[in-house]
Amino acid sequence: MQRLRPKISVMSGRQIGRVHDRSLHILATVGLEIDSEKAVEVFAGAGAEVDESRVRIPADLVQWALDVAPSSVDIYDRRGDLAFRIGDGAETRFGIGVTALQYQDPMTDEISPFQRSHMKKMVRLGQTLPSFDVISTVGIIQDIGPETADLYATLEMVANGTKPLVVLVSQEDLFSAVLDLFEHLHGDLASKPFVIPYFNPVTPLIINRGTIDKMRATIDRGLPFMYSNYGMAGATTPITPAGILALLNAELLAGLVLSQLLKEGTPVILGMLPAYFDMRGMANFYDPISYVLNLACAEMMTAYRMPHCGTGGSGMGWGADLIAAGNQWVNHLTSCLGKIGVAPFIGDNLGSVGFSPALAVYADEVIVQARRFARGFEIDDASFALGDVSQVGPGGNFLMAESTLERYRSAYFESAIFPNLTVEAWSQQGNPRADEKLRTHTQQVLEGLEAPDDHDDLIARGEAFIRSVSG
Repeated sequence: MQRLRPKISVMSGRQIGRVHDRSLHILATVGLEIDSEKAVEVFAGAGAEVDESRVRIPADLVQWALDVAPSSVDIYDRRGDLAFRIGDGAETRFGIGVTALQYQDPMTDEISPFQRSHMKKMVRLGQTLPSFDVISTVGIIQDIGPETADLYATLEMVANGTKPLVVLVSQEDLFSAVLDLFEHLHGDLASKPFVIPYFNPVTPLIINRGTIDKMRATIDRGLPFMYSNYGMAGATTPITPAGILALLNAELLAGLVLSQLLKEGTPVILGMLPAYFDMRGMANFYDPISYVLNLACAEMMTAYRMPHCGTGGSGMGWGADLIAAGNQWVNHLTSCLGKIGVAPFIGDNLGSVGFSPALAVYADEVIVQARRFARGFEIDDASFALGDVSQVGPGGNFLMAESTLERYRSAYFESAIFPNLTVEAWSQQGNPRADEKLRTHTQQVLEGLEAPDDHDDLIARGEAFIRSVSG
């Protein structure tokens, strides 16, 4: 079957080569600060130039890491079924969640501290919304002490859904205990991984001890992980887009080298979050160029044959509003048209501090439409419907044409939130606002959320485990 498929490409092969060369130059001449004596020894043993904690990485070591790292990662759900693949040209995947500190009420937009009850509902929301392929750590629980909050967050993520999980742990000393909890509830994690830890180095050019320790713990369990850096143009990266790309790419290559030195063949998913910094308002945000950089990073990873993770288009906006909607559309559409592997963090706003279920519900529909756009349409002989054109002829209509009767139910996108209203119907319904429709629909979805069949058992076992490890 022939299809017309729209695509986006932002870099030529020569440009990819230039960025790679500049990144290698940064690694070999400037190097990175490595906040771990053991990691420094690992680099030194592999031939890197070491000056106390400063490590300069030669090009041949980078190439070795690229050669031995897996080009794709198979991700499973909690039931053990293959969910999707990241890498090797696989379809773009999307994830709900971000480590928000506040929860934004879908009806009023009022914010309140993120609680354990919010985590439960938001994981179930991510499980219910069909466009989301993974559930990322939605928030940092505020109504439980920090000594166990990450453990209870993990428990709610496991017990309230079956989709793959991207896990961020706010208290670094709890990371191993979080993995222990996963194993206690699920058993073996490595054979069919549904848990993907997520780590950030410190930009510019530092791999901090906490990240290194979490990398070691993850690799020891045989799990894949996401290694993604967050840059702010003019603050933690150069202000020029080319400088941002070269620096952040160099950091990703350094993390890749370390991962392969710790264990050759470790599956790693690389990506960057290239934000900008408003020096007047002291806020970080995505500029349109951020999305170009996101596409460029994905093309670098494709050239490297490395799995990729990218931006979620979230963080901007004051709720599920016009600001947020525009960024959702730009991010998800360009992701589907480009080479983005997985966009794991969707649904946050107010500078990524607040999580909005209404925005997540809206994003679910945006993703459906972005994927529909990226699939294009059939352009084979049958799809031209020339027989119907001949039969209807000049001045007729196609309401009862064979192709219409066969395809009208799937011929166009039909929103579950926003009905197609004529001006007369809109007036008869009291001039409804689109944001009101979204709020009402979101509330209805939240009221209908259900738990998995094994929810109660997992909660009981998990809470007993947490009590045993926390004293």
